[in-house]
Amino acid sequence: MNNFKNYLLIGLIGSTLVLSSCSDDDAPGEEDVLEVITDVTLNFSDGVNTVSVSASDPDGAGAQPLAVQGPINLSASTAYILTLDIENGLDPNDIEDIGEEILEEDDEHQFFYAFTTDAFTSPAGDGNIDLASDALNYNDMDDGGCAVGLNTTWTTGTAQMGGTFRVVLKHQPDIKTCTTGSTDGDTDFDLTFVLNIN
Repeated sequence: MNNFKNYLLIGLIGSTLVLSSCSDDDAPGEEDVLEVITDVTLNFSDGVNTVSVSASDPDGAGAQPLAVQGPINLSASTAYILTLDIENGLDPNDIEDIGEEILEEDDEHQFFYAFTTDAFTSPAGDGNIDLASDALNYNDMDDGGCAVGLNTTWTTGTAQMGGTFRVVLKHQPDIKTCTTGSTDGDTDFDLTFVLNIN
C-alpha cells in the first residue's frame, strides 16, 4: 500500500511540473484573421472641398459583399489627398476603427490601387495592382519603410467620364516586404468605383 501511495505522489508531482512548465509562451500564436469590415469611405480632399464615396456591408462577414456607392466625381487638373475611413459597425454602440488597427499592424497591411489609364498625371499609368513596382504616391510607411496606403496623393488629368478606380486592401502577416504585391496574402476588401473627371 505504501508503494502505491509513493507512486501516486510521484505521479501528482510530475503532473504539476508538466502543467506549470506550459506557459503562455508555449501556447500557439493567435491565428491571423481577416478584419470584419462593414463600412469603407474614400475621401478625396483638394484642401477646400472633399469628395467622399463609400461602400457598406451591414452583415460584416456574412453573405453580402461590400456594396459600392458612387461614382467618384473629381475635377480635372486638381491635386487631391485620399484618405480612407474603415469601420466595423456591426455593433452600433461600439463602432470599431479598423483604420486604427491597420496602422497598429501596418507591417501586415498594404493598399493597392488601379485606375483607368491616364486618369491621373500623378501617379501616371494605371496603378500598382497588376505590378507592385508601378508608380503610386504613398504618404504613409510602416517601420520598415514599406508602403501602407491609408493616405495617398493624386493629381487628376484631363476630363474623362466612366472610368474606374479600384482599391484593394491586402493582409500580409509575416510576408509583407517592400516588394510584395496584390496577389500576396489575403484580401480584406476589393472595391471598384466608377470614376468621372470633369
